[in-house]
Formats: sequence, C-alpha cells, structure tokens
Amino acid sequence: MNIENALKECMSIAGAVGVALVDYDSGMSLGTSGGGDWLNLEVAAAGNTDVVRSKMRVMSALSLNDSIEDILITLHRQYHLIRLLDSVNARSSLFLYLVLDREQANLALARHYLKRVEAELQV
Repeated sequence: MNIENALKECMSIAGAVGVALVDYDSGMSLGTSGGGDWLNLEVAAAGNTDVVRSKMRVMSALSLNDSIEDILITLHRQYHLIRLLDSVNARSSLFLYLVLDREQANLALARHYLKRVEAELQV
C-alpha cells in the first residue's frame, strides 16, 4: 500500500477527522488527509514530533529496553492517536497521527486498523 492509499484507508476509520504520516527525525509530514480550518495537520504533525521525541528521551533515560507501539492523547471530544511504524516495509522514524471524533470512534478498532495499515504500508 502506498502513502496515498494508506491515508485513505485511515480516513475510512469510523470517526476519523484527519491523518498524517510523519517523519519524526525531520518533523515533516509525508502526506496528510482530512483536517480543516480548526485542525492544521502540518502544525499538529510537527508538534507531535516533539511528543514522540520526548517520550523516546524518557525511555532512554530510564534504560527501558522496549519500543513505543502507540501514544494516545485523550481530549474531551477527540482522540489523538500516534502509531509509530515498526514494520520492515517502513523507515523506523515514521509515525501515523490520527485524529478521531470521540463520539463516533471506536478506539480499539481504530488501533486495530492502524496496525493493519502499518503492516501493508510501503514507503
């Protein structure tokens, strides 16, 4: 699956508002879909790069021998889901950032679909 198809697949998840594929080494998004006036995905992608980097620094400081699967930020009306890509088909510095409307989304299913997209994504 290429980037465009992966983003379309993510936007088909119930409650999806926007999605970005982001390189956290550079902070740049490789592609976005959705968003809008109130959700600038480019700004959100850059900001969430800081979240990922910070968590990685903490894990390193604690000498945790593990990897991040995903990071969840829960707002009153939204879920912000960051899924680090760890598949053999993707560079190791990529993550999918998905914003979901909490009233329409099923978080467990969204995580399941992101895992499937990760497995099929070719970058």
